[in-house]
Amino acid sequence: MRKIRIFEHISLDGVIEHDEDYAYGAWTAPYRSPAGLAALIEAYGTSFDLLLGRRTYDAWAGFWPKAGSSPMVDSLNAATKYVATHRPDSLEWGPVGDLGADIIEGVRGLKSTDGPDLIVWGSSTLTSVLLDKGLVDEVVLIVYPVLLGRGKRFFSDTVDARELAFVSSKATPTGVLLNTYRHVGLLRT
Repeated sequence: MRKIRIFEHISLDGVIEHDEDYAYGAWTAPYRSPAGLAALIEAYGTSFDLLLGRRTYDAWAGFWPKAGSSPMVDSLNAATKYVATHRPDSLEWGPVGDLGADIIEGVRGLKSTDGPDLIVWGSSTLTSVLLDKGLVDEVVLIVYPVLLGRGKRFFSDTVDARELAFVSSKATPTGVLLNTYRHVGLLRT
């Protein structure tokens, strides 16, 4: 059985990095470092596949295949991309597959197979749905030492509150924290 692991770049106040009409643009860029990249690559593991929403897939398909060669780029390009889409015939960046008409059943079926971990990176709509359905095993928050105040949030306010259990934390020289949590389930009150 595969694990589903969410990776999200996030500010201290819960705003996630995204490129769509965002006033601060690439706010994570000043905090990038070789040590941070090495920690992120280590957190991904040596082999993984990707679960992506369609908008993230399209954005990445226009960038990663042309990004040259590095351990991270090569891993992303080699990973099988499983995409939540109603237009599977237009998927070109591969290896690739779609999750079918019922995305949740597609993810459940995929998770039950043997293979590498499934990483969700970006794809905030898909992230909330997977958490809500209890399909996520781990959440890795890459936390930046900034407060942004406004912007797209990590977790939808239409989904029930969730509980996470702390697993580990790693700091980079620029103050970025890679915090790993195990998904427990609904928030206990």
